[in-house]
Amino acid sequence: MLIADAARSTGATPRALRWYEQYGLISPRRTVGGYRVYDSSDLRRVRHIRELLELGFTLEQLRDYSDLLDRDVPADFSAADSPRCRVALEQARRRLAEIDDRMARIAADRARLAARLGR
Repeated sequence: MLIADAARSTGATPRALRWYEQYGLISPRRTVGGYRVYDSSDLRRVRHIRELLELGFTLEQLRDYSDLLDRDVPADFSAADSPRCRVALEQARRRLAEIDDRMARIAADRARLAARLGR
């Protein structure tokens, strides 16, 4: 499947697919004419990349674990079965702490604003 179809199939954009390729996260085959061709394993990998990005991982972090991207994203990160998975688990914990801190700041900002509005 060509890039536009692959993008549609995964919910990504063609630009994102090119970016993932540039980061070394995917390696689609090329036609004689130079067109990228994506197979089902590429699409699955892109879905995993997108899921991890939505969880707050960065492309740089994913590049460190590119060999793990063919696995399903675990429902429970604490079941890490390798040292590299454990490092990813620690990164996920740090990301969760960052989100918690941001949410606390937003809640405090909201409370101050609500108080000024008489709520």
